[in-house]
Amino acid sequence: MSEVPKEGHLASLAKESGIETPTRADLARIDKKRKNKASNDDWQNPHDPDAEITKMKDGRTHLAHKVEHAVDMDTGAVMAVTIQPGAKGDTKSLPETLSAAFENTEKVLQDPSAAKNLSDRLLTEVVGDKGYHSNDTMVLTAATGVRSYISEPERGRRDWEDKQNAQRATYANRRRIKGERGKALMRRRGEMLERTFAHTLESGAMRRACLRLRDNILKRYLVHVAGFNLSLVMRATLGVGTPRGLRGRLQAALEAVAPGYL
Repeated sequence: MSEVPKEGHLASLAKESGIETPTRADLARIDKKRKNKASNDDWQNPHDPDAEITKMKDGRTHLAHKVEHAVDMDTGAVMAVTIQPGAKGDTKSLPETLSAAFENTEKVLQDPSAAKNLSDRLLTEVVGDKGYHSNDTMVLTAATGVRSYISEPERGRRDWEDKQNAQRATYANRRRIKGERGKALMRRRGEMLERTFAHTLESGAMRRACLRLRDNILKRYLVHVAGFNLSLVMRATLGVGTPRGLRGRLQAALEAVAPGYL
């Protein structure tokens, strides 16, 4: 779907350049020459105003939404999903996802059968990649009593003047990620978190959702993630819950009934 710039913005640029009644050709010429064309302040999809211009990992630019998962490190279950503006950075989107994880865990603790197997503390540790590392993130996790294990990007020597709280929290996080537990959690994060994205975005084909507006996408995505979590329950309860496992059992049953025909 093509994005159309707001003609009001282009018309104002035309008037600033001395063209009082610009034609579409004038607007097209001005749009071609102007800098920072891919600006969310100037462009909007008329059919999906929630989408934002976002640079993808492969360098392409799309109107998109951003999805984040909060995953339980013990079971691999998705504890929270948020759909946020596509251009929102990881450090800015993390508080909303953590808040959703808090709320959902609190609801789980209200179930007596689940509460007896869980700690009274809703969230004790958070593990993330270097995209989530910032002074604000370090201060936030320290203030809420959550131990952070977030990879730290290489920034060189830093100036900590008037930033003592951020310095203490950053150094504490640095010590934790260099320890044996921190390294183990990082490896487990790569397994648990990436598995959920593979099932939902790749195998589940949710990377290109054919829906508009953030609330609609979130509803569809939550149903998809619920199916993923249900498969975890099935495997824990029945010992089977994957398509590959089902196919293996079906082949074993057919082999038992008609040996030599497979």
